[in-house]
Amino acid sequence: MNIFRLAGDISHLLAIIILLLKIWTSRSCAGISGKSQVMFAITYTARYLDLLTNFISLYNSTMKVIFLAASYATLYLIYMRFKATYDHNHDTFRVEFLLIPTVILSVLINHDFSPLEILWTFSIYLESVAILPQLFMVSKTGEAESITSHYLFALGSYRALYIVNWSCKERSFNYQPKTEVFVSVTASLQPTVGATNTLATSLTVSSGLPICWLE
Repeated sequence: MNIFRLAGDISHLLAIIILLLKIWTSRSCAGISGKSQVMFAITYTARYLDLLTNFISLYNSTMKVIFLAASYATLYLIYMRFKATYDHNHDTFRVEFLLIPTVILSVLINHDFSPLEILWTFSIYLESVAILPQLFMVSKTGEAESITSHYLFALGSYRALYIVNWSCKERSFNYQPKTEVFVSVTASLQPTVGATNTLATSLTVSSGLPICWLE
C-alpha cells in the first residue's frame, strides 16, 4: 500500500464522517441526495463481496466493513430516522441513466469474466458517476451548504488520490490491465462531468428551459 492509497482512504473516510455528522448534528438530511447514497451503497456492496472469500490484510478488511456500515447507516438516517427532512422533490435525477450503462460496461469491459470480477468492475464504473444525483440536486436548488461542499471536496480528493494510486500500482508491477486503465480515465472524468452537469443544469434553470429529461 502506497501513500496515495492511504491518503485516498483517509479522504474517503473524512467525507463519510462529514456527511454523517452533518445529518446527525442538524437532525436533518436536507440537501443530501438519497439517490447518490443508494448508489454508493450498491457500489460498496458489489465491490466488497470478496470479504467472504478473500483476506488481504486486517487494514483492508476493516476499511471495507467501515465503508459498508457507513453507507447503510447513511441510508438509514435518510430514509428512516430523518425521513421527514428528506427533500425528495429535488432529488429527482433519473438514476437508470447511470445504472443501465454501468451494468452493460461491466459485462463488456472487465479484466476477467467471472461473477466477482464483473461486480468489482461494475462498482468502479458506478462509483465514478454516483455523485451526479447530488450535483444535480445542488444545481437544481441553486444552493449548497458549506458542509455539503466540504463533503464533495473530500470525496473528489479521494477519487483523485486513487487515480494516482492506480498509476503507481501499474508502474510498480509493470503491467497495464485494460480495466484499470479504463477505470482511471473514467474516474478522472468524474469532476469534469460533474462540473459540466452542474453548469449546464444551472444555465438551463436560469434560462427557463425544462430539465425534465434528467427527472
